[in-house]
Amino acid sequence: MSHWTTTATPEQLAAWLRTRTRVVVLTHVKPDGDAIGSTLASVRALIRIGIDARAWYAGPMPDFYEQIAGRTPAHVLDQYGIPHEEPDGILIVDTGSWSQLEPFAPWLRERSGAAAITDHHVHGDGDITQRRYLSTESAAAAQPVGELCRVLLGVPTLDRLPRDIAEPLYLGLATDTGWFRHSNVTPAVMHMAGSLIAAGVDHARLYSLVQQQDKIARIRLLARALASLEVLNAGRVALMTVTQQDFRDCHGTPNDTGGFVDVPLTVAAIMVSVLVTESFTGPGDTQITKVSFRAKEGDDAVDVNAIARKLGGGGHIRAAGAKLNLPLAEATKRVIEALR
Repeated sequence: MSHWTTTATPEQLAAWLRTRTRVVVLTHVKPDGDAIGSTLASVRALIRIGIDARAWYAGPMPDFYEQIAGRTPAHVLDQYGIPHEEPDGILIVDTGSWSQLEPFAPWLRERSGAAAITDHHVHGDGDITQRRYLSTESAAAAQPVGELCRVLLGVPTLDRLPRDIAEPLYLGLATDTGWFRHSNVTPAVMHMAGSLIAAGVDHARLYSLVQQQDKIARIRLLARALASLEVLNAGRVALMTVTQQDFRDCHGTPNDTGGFVDVPLTVAAIMVSVLVTESFTGPGDTQITKVSFRAKEGDDAVDVNAIARKLGGGGHIRAAGAKLNLPLAEATKRVIEALR
């Protein structure tokens, strides 16, 4: 397996993309704001330079997706699987992990020579492709993707990007920083946000579209999650669970749990918050449990990426996740052991 390192500059990656005629842009399963923003910006930039491009997603998709995507060419995988298309270029954004590309993996393994990755995660699988532009110091994939779009379009600065490309980039930057509240906010993040606003982004509209469109089902699910809260490790860890019965009772979906894991961090003593979600069964009725970790900054800050990696997952130092092929109760025990 190749090391997870940068092998191409944005200029080199842009030059390679310009030689393609049909490009598919992929991202991780259950795409979030950064994944959606980075893919849409990439597709729109490629189309502007005359390349036939479209995004492929493996859902579920967030409620705001259609309003953000508009008429941008895209396909959400259904029961029929991979479309019968043969691109000569594949751009993967916001992930470099086989586990997060599972629905595309068999198809992608046969085409690694035609693929490239633009990502910001500190870990990934280097054997996906040898063509990689990584920016592990970035808070969001939207940052290296924004630079790639700038180079592709030949504009000198981000504030010169077309508004329809600046908007999804801002979405990715804002959502992966918790709307500029998280510890991953840097001067570079704020400078980019300002440049994108200068390009015409209506940040108030985006915030309302993404953060103020909740359904009653989400509030009811949050009440269930908070009711399940356990405080562990001498009061430093909060653990919540959401079951399939909770989803049924509240008429909710996994999309409705976004942001739940951040809520216990408002408590002064809590340094780590964990959400354990009983997922839908996989192939052959396999029981799957998903785990999300969040941690505060500070003198006693915890590397939750290291904890998630013990469980076969990963992510960022203060935000990570894992997926266990175990029933909820057994998975929860594994999580508690890892936390200790």
